[in-house]
Amino acid sequence: MTRFLITLAVGTAAIMGYLSFNVLFLIWLERKVSAHIQRRLGPMEVGSHGSLQTVADMFKLLGKQILTPLATDRFVYILAPVLVFLPTLCLASLIPVSGAEAFADQPYGLLVIIALSGISVLSIFMAGWASNNKYAVLGGMRSVAQVVAYEIPVLLAALSVVLITGSLNLRDIVAAQHTLPFFIIQPVAGILYFIGITAETNRAPFDIPEAESELVGGFHTEYSGMRFALFFFAEYTNMLVLGALGATLFLGGWLGPWLPGPVWLLLKAYAVIFVMMWARWTFPRLRFDQLMSFAWKLLIPVALVNLVITAVLLAGRIQ
Repeated sequence: MTRFLITLAVGTAAIMGYLSFNVLFLIWLERKVSAHIQRRLGPMEVGSHGSLQTVADMFKLLGKQILTPLATDRFVYILAPVLVFLPTLCLASLIPVSGAEAFADQPYGLLVIIALSGISVLSIFMAGWASNNKYAVLGGMRSVAQVVAYEIPVLLAALSVVLITGSLNLRDIVAAQHTLPFFIIQPVAGILYFIGITAETNRAPFDIPEAESELVGGFHTEYSGMRFALFFFAEYTNMLVLGALGATLFLGGWLGPWLPGPVWLLLKAYAVIFVMMWARWTFPRLRFDQLMSFAWKLLIPVALVNLVITAVLLAGRIQ
């Protein structure tokens, strides 16, 4: 029992340490990517090429006063940023980084990850509702509608991979790609997955729940200091987790020549994240009705057709 608790504590500390570094790095990377796309320099003054800018921002947020508006539902208001933060630890522990077992290896790991990733939308709605602010409430309601719509094509895209491998275990899915990554076999599913996770993480052009031109800041309008920072911690961590899951499902996970397995997985995950950032600073934000129509009228039917075609082809091969 003591050994288990020590392992749990060390593993949790290691995951938290890396996730904290990852958030600081991704915020810096996004600033630099957006700057280069828009032909400017981005952060340059604090550290080499602005490398310490996000560290300075972290200390700034730690020093800011945490305010709680009088009209809020206080318990739910305080619980929301905590609830959005905690599932990230569980999600990160379920991604296998090499041929060895994940920190919390599960035979149905893919199903557990998809289920846990939906908890974030609950916390976002709680934050909006408890804030007692019309802009925050609208942002929370938009987030629920968006995740419900885009979770379906993500799940259907993942099911196409599950049909091919016959397993929900992520290590088995990676092992089945030792000759060819599934993105070559299932390009439609890979594209649908990428679009879906971009919407799930509230990234532009799908950042409707926090559209500052319409909702001031959306669901986190009434949050300040580290409570505000926890929402962004969860957003950037979900980008890494869903990017790593996409690399596991479609890009061969940790498989690759010469370099260690964890390095390959992270390189592929950050490549997916880079494309998400590229899309954010390239395409304009959609209207809410356009976003919902895109999911229900195009993505979901295409995902269903792709799943049926995959099942029919696999049934033909078995016969």
